[in-house]
Amino acid sequence: MEAREGARRVALSGSKVHTVLAVLLLARGRVVGDSRLSSLLWGWDPPATMNAQIYTYISRLRKHLGSDVELVRRQPGYQLLAEGSHVDMVEFERLDRLGRGALEERRFPEAGELLRRALDLWQGPALSNVTPHLAEAELPRLEESRMSALERRIEADLALARHQRLVPELTGLVGEFPVRERLRAQLMTALYRCGRQAEALRAFHEGRDVLAEELGVDPGTDLTDTYQAVLTGELSRLPQPARLPTSAPYASPYSAPYASPSAPVMLPPDTADFTGRENQFTELCARLAPPPADRRSAFRPRRLLITGMAGVGKTALAVRVAHAVAAEFPDGLLYARLHHEDGTVKDSCAVLAQLLRALGDPSAGLPAPDGSPLQLDELIRRYRTRTAGRRLLILLDDAANELQLDALLPGTSDAAVLVTSRSRLSAVPGSRTVALDPMDRKESLALLAAIAGNARLAVEPEAARTVTEVCAGLPLALRIAGTRLASRPLWPAARLARRLADPATRLGELRVGELDVRRRLDAALRQLPAPELELLRTLVRRGAEPFAATSAALLLGLPETAAEEFLERLVEVSLLEMTGIDSAGEPRYRLHALVRLVVRAGREQRTDRPFTRAS
Repeated sequence: MEAREGARRVALSGSKVHTVLAVLLLARGRVVGDSRLSSLLWGWDPPATMNAQIYTYISRLRKHLGSDVELVRRQPGYQLLAEGSHVDMVEFERLDRLGRGALEERRFPEAGELLRRALDLWQGPALSNVTPHLAEAELPRLEESRMSALERRIEADLALARHQRLVPELTGLVGEFPVRERLRAQLMTALYRCGRQAEALRAFHEGRDVLAEELGVDPGTDLTDTYQAVLTGELSRLPQPARLPTSAPYASPYSAPYASPSAPVMLPPDTADFTGRENQFTELCARLAPPPADRRSAFRPRRLLITGMAGVGKTALAVRVAHAVAAEFPDGLLYARLHHEDGTVKDSCAVLAQLLRALGDPSAGLPAPDGSPLQLDELIRRYRTRTAGRRLLILLDDAANELQLDALLPGTSDAAVLVTSRSRLSAVPGSRTVALDPMDRKESLALLAAIAGNARLAVEPEAARTVTEVCAGLPLALRIAGTRLASRPLWPAARLARRLADPATRLGELRVGELDVRRRLDAALRQLPAPELELLRTLVRRGAEPFAATSAALLLGLPETAAEEFLERLVEVSLLEMTGIDSAGEPRYRLHALVRLVVRAGREQRTDRPFTRAS
């Protein structure tokens, strides 16, 4: 408790003077009776001269606080009027109230900033130089206000996908406040989103033991719900917090959707053990942020395209970004896959009908009044009418070409569009492209460790390096390898490394459940016209080293210009990587190791077909 005039600290001596000032400030302009002041100064045993002493303390305050503060006698006590002064507690409560409102309205960046400013006003423990009677009466309420604001600020940070940086802070807070269940649930959430499921579960068990030993109670609903979600892997399926009710500081962050009850939320679940892609994630989130109010009239549509080869993690990144920025799109989060499971392209009419139904048009998939199917133009008209003026995020996954995508773009800049595609789709107007390359060795090891476990790989570093090398930086392959190790705890990693090191068995090993490297890459290869697929099968004969168009032309028996055009088409659909320009000024190209392996396997299968016989 202190007073300042500008940068100068006002000299107030003694805990009782500080107590009187604190009591009057906490009253916020209301009259504080003599009996109330007495009980907070001396408890149940006031001196006989208490009124005289209170008057002395009031006189000292009048002398030191100056003319901006009016301290007057109002029966049955005193009143402090400080309209021209800045009171930290009043400012804290104002910022906390604004931050709470922003959190309830899903404006997470603003909420986090307001709550941070509120918490920065706390400079050490509150009421540290007052009587124990006042501290006992007021400190629990003040501390609860601070902790609730802190928990709300953490909710905002969790909603902004800042779980990595939150883990150290939350670990310290849980150690300091071990029976505060909301903080422990937030720590579990942050750990789980970092791919540290086992540590999240351990945090719950430690909390349960602490609650039983210190309070003799079981964990509450919030903590047990978070535990069940972590245990079953359903935490990532739940939307991030949209609302933390003011009447329930310990409410679950998963009790409300991102948007209003009528707004569609169609996003797939986020990937709990997502690893890497930090620069791309930051760029995409920044580009999806809404414009300042004074620039909205000239704002261009937000159309972002994530490209890369099959299995490189385009969808995982897009979904993660969409969850992170969801608060900016209160009118809904739409999602549509633009290919069928077998790799065939979805009809634009069917996709539009799906999106329109989500936007509240139940007749979108029904025939026209004359019994004929609704035409594409009519569906586009309805779609652009429904999306106009609405702050939507539309995630279009695995787009085939510009023609398909053009029908699905909204007509105004209110809605943002995030697209993933193996093709570069350079003709989409106003779009910005983020290209994903295979992961480097460090990112590959981090992803493998996030799935299989750090401890597992630490004892077999050579095997871990072998696995990452043969997966060639492809997140899909790394995920499959990590999942196989995680599901076989008794297997040494070297066993899987040996199987993957053999090209003859590698593709068979890179399959688990619905995840299959060969099937995913085959689907991409099937999009090539038959003549180009045959040329690609010829091209894989030349080995793994980067090559120029001139050497490819010789191998393919094509003119150099035709060979270069063919190679550029492969680059456009992410089946070939351009590695740079050589000293002669020619582009250099390289086939990804797993693409080369799948193409070669397909060619050998074709060669073997004449020798197969029916039994």
